[in-house]
Amino acid sequence: MSTFNASPRRIGVVLFQLGGPDSVDAVEPFLYNLFSDPDIIDFPLASIARRPLARLIARSRARHVGRHYAEIGGRSPILEHTRRQAAALERELRTSLDARVVVAMRYWHPFTSEALFELQAHAPGEVVLLPLYPQYSRTTTGSSLNEWNRLFRPSDSWHPTVNLVREYHEDPDFIKAVVARVNQSLAGFGHPVPELDFLFSAHSLPLSVVRAGDPYQQQIERTCKLVWEAGGWRGRRHLCYQSKVGTATWLGPAMGDAIADLAAAGARQVLVVPISFVSDHVETLHEIAIEHGELAGKLGIADFRLMEGLNDSPCFITSLANLVRRSLAV
Repeated sequence: MSTFNASPRRIGVVLFQLGGPDSVDAVEPFLYNLFSDPDIIDFPLASIARRPLARLIARSRARHVGRHYAEIGGRSPILEHTRRQAAALERELRTSLDARVVVAMRYWHPFTSEALFELQAHAPGEVVLLPLYPQYSRTTTGSSLNEWNRLFRPSDSWHPTVNLVREYHEDPDFIKAVVARVNQSLAGFGHPVPELDFLFSAHSLPLSVVRAGDPYQQQIERTCKLVWEAGGWRGRRHLCYQSKVGTATWLGPAMGDAIADLAAAGARQVLVVPISFVSDHVETLHEIAIEHGELAGKLGIADFRLMEGLNDSPCFITSLANLVRRSLAV
């Protein structure tokens, strides 16, 4: 008697991520791409002024930002982390699916166009767009999705069904992955773990974007609450925002202000938990660990630590795989 073996379901997964310069020389063009994004810079007559303004901002900030990258190895590690995430996710999915996972960076290589070219070679019948931004914002997931929609053109030879994982800020598996990473960090404080100040940090956003209906702030606060409840740690929970650019009013408190307040209140042991980033990059390794680490030391916080990013931790890869499977109703 013959046995029928059905071919595994052929799918593609696109990981949306910010991207980062792969050398100090790439810093200025990376910044230009960032600040010429209409989902980042938008104002009356922006279609005329956006690119000249982006060139001006990129040129004026390149040397300063380039020094930050030089201090963490001369390039952003975000592509390496994202490729590891893609490879691990592909291995996990291929236990039951004919899966291909590709990387679509928004502001540096590999761009969305490169990811599309790679995906077409696999020719999946179904595609899942999976942002590496747990909380939705039009400036992150929204921007990557807009770029996908500008470039994706179904044809007679390839017209897949496309599914979007819009956000996963309260997904139980994602929350579990963050809690596991926090617990790994706590082991470094000794046993028993002392009562700490947990400083949750997220990339900031202009208040004008939030007031226009962007759900990012609400979702950040929800993630922090769920992680805190699931962790059950002794200590105090705080939330701050980082990486403000320009003179507009952004979400706060800013990380520097939050650290100053903690020091004034007598905090001496602080663990920073990046809650909107899933990979270590310049904003964690330099802005938090180096810049704000130095500030904390000067203000008398003796033990200031940064939680390692989720990167390709097994719990996080499992959470991503489950998001893909649910999107496909597998």
